[in-house]
Amino acid sequence: MPTTASRQAIEAAVAAIRRRTTIRRARARNAWFRTLGLLALVLAIGLAVGLLVGKPWPALTIAALGVVAWHYWKLRGVLLRLTARRRLAPPSGEGVWNELDRLLYRGQQDMRSRKRRLLDMLRAYRAAAAALPDAVVIVHRDSQRVVWFNEAATPLLGLRHPRDLDRALGDCLQPLPVSRWLAAGRNAEPMIDAVSPTDPAIRLNLRLIPYSEELWLLVARDVTKLMRLEEVRRDFVANVSHELRTPLTVVHGYLDLLEPDDKPEWAPLLDEMRRQSQRMTQLVEDLLTLSRLEAQDTVDEDRVAMAPMLATLKREAEALSQGRHRVTVATDSADDLRGSTRELHSAFSNLVSNAVRYTPAGGDIAIRYAPTADGGVALSVRDTGYGIPASHLPRITERFYRVSASRSRELGGTGLGLSIVKHVLNLHQARLAIESEVGTGSTFSCVFGPDRVLRHAEATSA
Repeated sequence: MPTTASRQAIEAAVAAIRRRTTIRRARARNAWFRTLGLLALVLAIGLAVGLLVGKPWPALTIAALGVVAWHYWKLRGVLLRLTARRRLAPPSGEGVWNELDRLLYRGQQDMRSRKRRLLDMLRAYRAAAAALPDAVVIVHRDSQRVVWFNEAATPLLGLRHPRDLDRALGDCLQPLPVSRWLAAGRNAEPMIDAVSPTDPAIRLNLRLIPYSEELWLLVARDVTKLMRLEEVRRDFVANVSHELRTPLTVVHGYLDLLEPDDKPEWAPLLDEMRRQSQRMTQLVEDLLTLSRLEAQDTVDEDRVAMAPMLATLKREAEALSQGRHRVTVATDSADDLRGSTRELHSAFSNLVSNAVRYTPAGGDIAIRYAPTADGGVALSVRDTGYGIPASHLPRITERFYRVSASRSRELGGTGLGLSIVKHVLNLHQARLAIESEVGTGSTFSCVFGPDRVLRHAEATSA
């Protein structure tokens, strides 16, 4: 709520505006009456002179023509001042034409003031854009020609002023596939890891931002340090996971040598040690799998037979459930997939095992393979489990992210399953869709585009 002082200030400003408006209206009205009075005086003088010489009407006509000529001359002067585009002199005198000059002068001053403010704002925006560490390039949408770029675009993208102005951006940024990327427009996905045209050691993140009907904003960020840190992290995780395999194998070997029958009092301890070592082994295997997926750029392009895959997933779900859940499989498509059977089985199996783990006894697990509206297919796993709050869904595929840490530990989860699923789907140009409601259950869908679908007729001929 505005304070008393602010209300008083607003009321005073409004009152001042009203006073200025009233004064201007009164001045314009007075100027109009003065001009009418002057006109009447001139005509009266002309009529009097005409009566003195005995020719009133010719004299009155001459006076009227003189008034018209004078107004025409004043109008001509106004038009010349408007078309001259020069600074107007402060007006003086009274009358309609002087009031018009006064309004024109005030309008010119206001226009100059607004122009100065706009120029100052433009200089400030240009200075801010020039000071950005990210490269900023304005590109024309239709022609893909460079309109403007800041200073950071020179070391990151190799653009130079004025050589690259009004040039096609694709020609300036060779060998980056910028032309095809720009053609995608609003649907263009960011280039996460692009090599800089100026230095192969520099890695860039390119993002296209539409901000008008005719112009695009290209933002290039140097992510070299982030990529190096990511590589160090991947190498560290892979090396540590690999090194943990040997001591875990030794621990498993010694635990297998210990028989609970020899020491009955040790049986609970041995069971707990075996359970925790198995959990540790599973964590190491998931880390190695994730590191391997992160290091891959492509996958095998084999035919993935979905009928045997679905049968295998059902057997795995039933084995893991041990009769505690109702497992169903629905097949609405006879098409197969193009990709890696091993990787896709790993992703699908993770979704099925998560559904079994996080669904209470007596719940339902439904696996469905069906076509999508755009010609692709989707494999979905629906459960009637605990559900996931909406606030957790954006981070659910992050490494080691758990909705409930205690429940994940109790059920043997590692927090890496969905990360593995996401990486596998990314390698297959697919996406993971998640729908969940707390207390009702969740549906995880692996959605594949038409390019990854191998039609049944094609599969038969192959």
